[in-house]
This record gives sequence, C-alpha cells and structure tokens, in this order.
Amino acid sequence: MITISTLILIVIAIAIIFVFWVIWSDIIGAGWEPTSKRLVRKMLEMAEVNSKDIVYDLGSGDGRIVIEAARRFNANAIGIEADPLRYIWSKLMIMLLGVNQQVKIFWGNFFHKDLTPATVVTLFLSSKANQRLKLKLQEELLPGTRIVSYYWTFYGWKPDKVDRIDKIYVYIIGRNS
Repeated sequence: MITISTLILIVIAIAIIFVFWVIWSDIIGAGWEPTSKRLVRKMLEMAEVNSKDIVYDLGSGDGRIVIEAARRFNANAIGIEADPLRYIWSKLMIMLLGVNQQVKIFWGNFFHKDLTPATVVTLFLSSKANQRLKLKLQEELLPGTRIVSYYWTFYGWKPDKVDRIDKIYVYIIGRNS
C-alpha cells in the first residue's frame, strides 16, 4: 500500500523531471512548440523543396517537417533532435507512416552534427540559437543551400524571401549570408 507521503514524493519527482525536461530543451537551442501543418507546408514551399533535395530539420521535434518533406515533396530528409522522448516519438511516426526509406532522425545536438549534405535547412529555434548557428551554417553549407527559419531571423543576414504575416524567412547561402 502506498502512503500519502510516498505519493507526494512521486508527484514531486515527476514535477521536477518535467520541469527539467522543458528547461533542458530551451537551454540547448529552443523549447518545443509544434509548428502547424499549414506553416510547415508553407516553409517547404517557400524553400522550393523538390525530390532532389536533402532537407535537414534542426530541432526536429516530432518529425512533422521531415515527414512532410518526404510525403508531399518527395525529398530525402534528416531530423536532428536532442530530446530523447521526441526523438523516439518521431522515429515511431516515421515507421508508422512508411517513410523510413526517405527520412532519418538522429538523436543529439545539431551543433555537433555535420550539415554539409543539406540542400535545405529548416529551423524554429530562438534568436539566440540562430545567432550561435550562423557561423556553422556558413562554414558547412554549400552556396545555394536554402535556410528556412520560422519566426526568428538571422541578424546581419538579408532574407531572400519573406512572409511577414507568417514570419517565415528564407536565406540562401552565398547570396546575403
């Protein structure tokens, strides 16, 4: 039989783990806030994603961007997610939806992953994370690679396309970056 004090300790432990989980995601790049399917589609359309592309989603969350890139645009896609629960969830969704030939998810910090194969990079991070990421993108991505940022811009870079209503910004490496 569980005592009230044991139950209280369990609830407190769960609350602490939950708070740590939320804060941890924010510390490594950005907290998780799912992007609507409409905005995901718009981001990929603005980047002119096609079957020849390799789309990288940095902080891929539940995998919705990489899954949409494969299903709607027939692109190959790679997600990088640091949160183990979201990583597992997205791996499951990729298998269930049958796109595991086109979509791969890697667990880890995207600051420590090689981005050179990307032709399109999508992200919805934070202003601070975008600024930290600028040099890595400039050093690793080939000229012509499209970067699509939802909500947050890159200071000092001029976007090639802007949707001011939905706050989507497309940058092309080698043009204004």
